[in-house]
Amino acid sequence: MGGDNAPGEIVAGAVQAVRERGVPVVLVGQPRLLYETLAAHDATSEIPIVRAEEALSMDEGALASLRRPRSSIAVACHLLKRGDASAVVSAGSTAGVVATGKLRLRGQQGVGRPAIAVTLPTLPTPTVLLDAGANADAKPEMLVQFAHLGVAFAQVALDLPRPRVGLLTIGSEAGKGNKLVKRAHELLSATPGVDFVGNVEGHDLLTGRADIVVTDGFTGNVALKTLEGSIKYAFGQFRETIDESAVARLGGVLQRPRLRRLYRRLDPEATGGAVLLGLNGTVVIAHGSSRAAGIASACELAARLAGGEIVTRIGERIASIPRSHRLW
Repeated sequence: MGGDNAPGEIVAGAVQAVRERGVPVVLVGQPRLLYETLAAHDATSEIPIVRAEEALSMDEGALASLRRPRSSIAVACHLLKRGDASAVVSAGSTAGVVATGKLRLRGQQGVGRPAIAVTLPTLPTPTVLLDAGANADAKPEMLVQFAHLGVAFAQVALDLPRPRVGLLTIGSEAGKGNKLVKRAHELLSATPGVDFVGNVEGHDLLTGRADIVVTDGFTGNVALKTLEGSIKYAFGQFRETIDESAVARLGGVLQRPRLRRLYRRLDPEATGGAVLLGLNGTVVIAHGSSRAAGIASACELAARLAGGEIVTRIGERIASIPRSHRLW
């Protein structure tokens, strides 16, 4: 029920996930509305519905999770906690999803704060950025833990045995940045089990210099939305340039296959969304403006993470850290 285009595009994406990607899906929300939408796809017998009469609106924040204990996201988290689902996917309010996930699923043992991880379209493999919005204020020790969460995620989702970790700041030198970043750099440099490659600047986010980039949630969210806006603007300007003359349009036609591949790689919906790491369950937060393809990708990502036992992998990694190196 969450998202700018709910429930139409959400249901359409669920149908795509089931039919085209082989991911079993359960829809949580208002039964009559969901049934009517499924009927339009002739899919009422393929996807079950679980009742939840309430839903968090896109402008509701964290406190809404307390005011609406029977919201669709709360019921979905309950299904996950009870073992009736393997993962939760929502395109609803990020603050609402994070708050409800923390309340209903709780943090994993040893995890101080869950973090939102997103994948950036770098080559040859994506770069993981976290935190992308769950914790606006952070301590240096939290950034170290985000690095551990990111390593576990990259190993499961990207099949990287030893991912490189970078720290987002304003300069490549070790002494650059505010107090948070400087102290985090010292801690990450001495953290066992983390291949720390040093500081990463904003212009390095899409160069693949690091497989994982850690930062606080405020900075990470600003960086992510800046990248998304820049990519959207660049493609808009490119389309206008192609339409300026017949020769440009001909060139665009000749390059259409490559341009389509580039667009698919840079399209945020192709990655499926962000992942809330550190909870006792797999939670994927799709983009609020997601269309059907984005929801289907989010369902596929959630299924892959659940199948790779991401929660167990994070738990094992946190448990393996020597007590003398646990900073939280």
